[in-house]
Amino acid sequence: MSKQAKAPKVQEKKTPGLAASNMTGTGPGGLSVRAFGEWYRDRELEQWNQFDFAALEKIAKLIEAVEKKGKQIFVMGNGGSAATSSHIATDWSKTAERVGKPLIRCISLNDNTAFMTAVGNDLGYEEIFSRQLRNLCNKGDLVVIISGSGNSPSVIKAAEYAESVGATTVGMTGFTGGKLRKMVDVCFHVESDQYGVIEDMHMAAGSILAFYLKQRK
Repeated sequence: MSKQAKAPKVQEKKTPGLAASNMTGTGPGGLSVRAFGEWYRDRELEQWNQFDFAALEKIAKLIEAVEKKGKQIFVMGNGGSAATSSHIATDWSKTAERVGKPLIRCISLNDNTAFMTAVGNDLGYEEIFSRQLRNLCNKGDLVVIISGSGNSPSVIKAAEYAESVGATTVGMTGFTGGKLRKMVDVCFHVESDQYGVIEDMHMAAGSILAFYLKQRK
């Protein structure tokens, strides 16, 4: 590991997203590509060394319970977390398939662009996930909400609605976890303020779960 200084204590990110003027968690600044790559690698290694396998085990059990009961899984997120949502939903419903075994019924709420934009235009962006859940989500379903800050209004509303209908909720968060971390039943948390590192670890958790589900006897 390179001799870069350890990252400072992570602060809560109250405002979601990463604007052009926001350098949060970017790094020391002014580094060469190699030096930045080494800094970034060290931040990832820190996260692997404190990876929350206990939370991952809980999430795996929730997925298997949903699979057994024939319930559904809904995954969602904004920005980079939207891409992670689509990837995870594809892996859990397609990659995890086993011959002669029940399929995992999992969809990403980020993939119906027409519905999302209709809701965003007519009702407000903060309703893009909760309004879809009103159509689709039932008691006993599993709702997986991915958010770096944990404070985006759209994911908070989704968590609130899921709880109101008796769905189980899982969060994947970064920074300090925001409001979402305290709302969900299980949270896979990445204590980092570097968006790339947070999103990499979320995707790694999704991939570990997908291939765990695939390799079961």
